[in-house]
Amino acid sequence: MNNKLLSYTQLHIAVILYGLTAILGDLISISAVSLVWWRVMITSFSLLVFVGFGRHILRLHKKQILIYIGIGVLVGLHWICFYGSVKLANASIALITMATTSFFTSIIEPMVTGSPFNKVELILGLLIIPAMILVANNIDWSMMTGFFIGLLSALLASLFASFNKKYVDNASPYVISFLEMFGAFLFISLIIPFVIRNQVSFMPIGSDWLYLIILSLFCTTLAFVITMMALKHVSAFDSNLVINLEPVYGIILAILILKEHEQLSLSFYIGVILILCIVFSHPIIVKKLNARKKMA
Repeated sequence: MNNKLLSYTQLHIAVILYGLTAILGDLISISAVSLVWWRVMITSFSLLVFVGFGRHILRLHKKQILIYIGIGVLVGLHWICFYGSVKLANASIALITMATTSFFTSIIEPMVTGSPFNKVELILGLLIIPAMILVANNIDWSMMTGFFIGLLSALLASLFASFNKKYVDNASPYVISFLEMFGAFLFISLIIPFVIRNQVSFMPIGSDWLYLIILSLFCTTLAFVITMMALKHVSAFDSNLVINLEPVYGIILAILILKEHEQLSLSFYIGVILILCIVFSHPIIVKKLNARKKMA
């Protein structure tokens, strides 16, 4: 298998693992806050080997370390909202609300990085809104809280992605990931005594332990490592197309494993298809516009 084909295979495996996170969040019985605490704790320890057990971090300035830890707080809040959406609605709804991340990013990223507003991203982001309204109109009222928390999760994702883009060149991906996971761990450790009222909702039981190991080591650490390996041989355009498959893989897994198609209407899935068409059109339009600029 040549390097490019291997990289595509790795990237698809990583995206399937990312899509599996919502399903695991539904299967794990503990609360969203407890789930994320265990996830970031296990992931932080597993990433230690990639940062030389802390040696690589010592090369950074204290301000840089604090910045990445601060971004980690946003990551922690994003995951709490994401798994809160899964538990208050379902995995499919949580996954599709994440499609609005591109809309939020088109507004937030220029404000954070100082780059000019991208008209294509802004227009495509706005086009997602009517399709998202179609999705919302076909969700049972009991799931609406989860739907709106999912949108908040997407907003937080756009925030930490924008800050990551601003500071990504200041350290290696492994150091950044470790500091962000550790930052999320510290933050949730501080708030968890105030939001978890009993031991039952905090401690995993039975199969929770297996699902948490899969979520932390396979869907987080392994998925991240093989994504980094794959991106060495895959273009930005192709990687974006594959990464956009996350809600597709996730919703298919939710149908197969959780039987969520029994809870959702045909109109919901029509809205999902419209949203995915808009999301997939973004890298294609950008590629065509860049090709025209080169020819001009």
